[in-house]
Amino acid sequence: MENQTLEHYKAVYLTAEDLRVAASIIYNAYYDDPFFLEVFGREDSSVYEQKLRAAIREELNTLWQQDQPLIGLFDGERLIGVACVITQQIPIGQSRYWHWRLKMVLGTGWKSTQGLMEKETCLLSHLPSEKCGILQFIALTPTEQKKGNGAKLVEAVLSWCDEQPNLEGIGVFVNDPKHHKVFSAQGFNSLANVTIGHVKGEILFYAK
Repeated sequence: MENQTLEHYKAVYLTAEDLRVAASIIYNAYYDDPFFLEVFGREDSSVYEQKLRAAIREELNTLWQQDQPLIGLFDGERLIGVACVITQQIPIGQSRYWHWRLKMVLGTGWKSTQGLMEKETCLLSHLPSEKCGILQFIALTPTEQKKGNGAKLVEAVLSWCDEQPNLEGIGVFVNDPKHHKVFSAQGFNSLANVTIGHVKGEILFYAK
């Protein structure tokens, strides 16, 4: 992806050195996410935090190792936002590699790992073709929210998508009305209302 300048912001691929900060941004953004609260268990906050950190760390490492797009939004030299896409060029859902399953089970437990795969399988079942990606994570630092930066980050993802000759679009599971509004404004359309576990949400899709 070519460096994309958005005013004084820039959107570029993350480097290995960025992954630790990226994991922290994602953790803070998804800490109260209803899906993760259900799949990792909200009863014990310390256990929940440990599982969430482990899942984010393992997923980022996997996406990095598999050359999946990890897009960062920078304000100067400061990383303020992260978007992670996974494509069907690698096995996802119930087809996840055994070593991913093993590491995720060790970090989060078998039931939680199954929940993560079920979410992906649900998304895949509603996408129009195998040439579609899934937006795994999209997150901003708390101080950069409510400034229009979410839209900038989505724009960067769609710019990347439009450059990919073998990709027809990107799907995302949304369970927050505020996020729904941002995605809809950027050209995402509803594919289905779904319930994953006990969490109700909507699958949105951007078609090139």
